[in-house]
Amino acid sequence: QVQLVESGGRLVQAGDSLRLSCAASGLTFMSYAMGWFRQAPGKDREFVASINFVGTNSDYRDSVKGRFTISRDNVKNTLSLQMNSLKPEETALYYCADAFPYPPKEYRHWGQGTQVTVSS
Repeated sequence: QVQLVESGGRLVQAGDSLRLSCAASGLTFMSYAMGWFRQAPGKDREFVASINFVGTNSDYRDSVKGRFTISRDNVKNTLSLQMNSLKPEETALYYCADAFPYPPKEYRHWGQGTQVTVSS
């Protein structure tokens, strides 16, 4: 079955950088678009970024444009999210998910998430 396993989350200070990873298995990774989402306590899950099948097209929520970069390695079946200049309000559980087609309308499978905590 499809498994998405996020990693890389930890406690950082405001302004720091962090790189999240998502290891995918049980699917033909290069055939699916991928996305990152996050959910803070008491808030709805929100879209962060998405990337197409081959990594040539991506999309971001406005608040992270210029600071976050989504990328993928279709040989290693991994998805990454480079986050720079992190803000305390970006403390959340970060999830990866797969989708078809691109741009995604609906995401199919979700990981368990990795916690990012940004202290002020």
